[in-house]
Amino acid sequence: MASLLDRIVPVDALDVASRRVFVRVDFNVPLTDDGQVADDTRIREALPTIRHLVQAGARVVLASHLGRPKKGRDPKFSLAAAGERLADLLGSEIVLTDDCIGDGARKVVHDLRDGRVALLENLRFHPEEEANDEAFARDLARLCDIYVNDAFGAVHRAHASVDALPKLVGTRGAGFLLMKELKVLGALAAGPERPYLAVLGGAKVSDKIAVIEALCTKIDALLIGGAMANTFLAAQGRPMGRSLFEVDKLPLARDLLARAQEKRVTVVLPTDLVVASHVGAAEGRVVAADAVGPEDMALDIGPDTVANFRKHLLRARSVFWNGPMGLFEKSPFSQGSIGVAKAIAEASAFSVVGGGDSVAAVHQAGLAERFTHVSTGGGASLELLEGRTLPGVEALRT
Repeated sequence: MASLLDRIVPVDALDVASRRVFVRVDFNVPLTDDGQVADDTRIREALPTIRHLVQAGARVVLASHLGRPKKGRDPKFSLAAAGERLADLLGSEIVLTDDCIGDGARKVVHDLRDGRVALLENLRFHPEEEANDEAFARDLARLCDIYVNDAFGAVHRAHASVDALPKLVGTRGAGFLLMKELKVLGALAAGPERPYLAVLGGAKVSDKIAVIEALCTKIDALLIGGAMANTFLAAQGRPMGRSLFEVDKLPLARDLLARAQEKRVTVVLPTDLVVASHVGAAEGRVVAADAVGPEDMALDIGPDTVANFRKHLLRARSVFWNGPMGLFEKSPFSQGSIGVAKAIAEASAFSVVGGGDSVAAVHQAGLAERFTHVSTGGGASLELLEGRTLPGVEALRT
């Protein structure tokens, strides 16, 4: 934990009064079909840092990406809706620039008064952002005196606003959200209280290879659900019908199971599954994990598996969860994820859920307050636990 926070200045230790403070936030929020913010969690998570800077008299310049625009400016990826939601939450006007660089952005920032907030338009309207282009970073640097990163969900990416830019700004620090993420996840990485259990789901084993290998040196048990469990079950010779699994990763799955056994890590796989003939089915049926029919698709873990996972989780002192247990966005196949959320909430454990649909399950079940920490970054949390260097964190060190 100490190494993660070493030489990183927290935002409340910076002298920001009347200074232009560039804050890299993560407003990469889901939008409805009519362009409104569908889930404002990431905007709310940035509020403590933004409010602190406003109250300290800073001239606040917010910057974020949204989605993956392919060819420059695309109105569907504008940050306008995020800006409107932020204005509602703050109870004050937010000025949205027409671009994140150029004369228009510079004029808006130049005219900002102390305690006011501007939001730059989507950084990814410029391909130079993802290319970590230094000239683009220098254009952004013209807008600030101080740099603050509060976008944990983006710190694992070497992009211009995350990596190149802070290195060009003499005074830099971390927002409250980023500091909290590093402190909590750092505690897991350093060696938490045992028994330590990891619950992994999602679609692909290939996405989680590195974190499984890293966790197997620290955890006592690994509980696997979601489509990635299908690959492990298929590796054991179970019929998976038309279920999603990675045929080319079956040898890898067998190898990971063998390595876990060598490390004396208990691997818990589903004993029953919820199956249907297609993903749009109005309901599923429960079958044993070795009884998936040739036309069946496994779309969630079954109730016996949830009960078994719960038994293990209630004994845990530390838990990390990343990835849903099934096709969570479809209500007939969300009960496994919600069941796991309830079990972790019941446990007297240091509990962290990392990003994505597993976070959605926690919120849907109304259990977020009963977790030690609900992380805003799935990929970033995994890479941190893998022991990888996070470019956006390293760039903050002074």
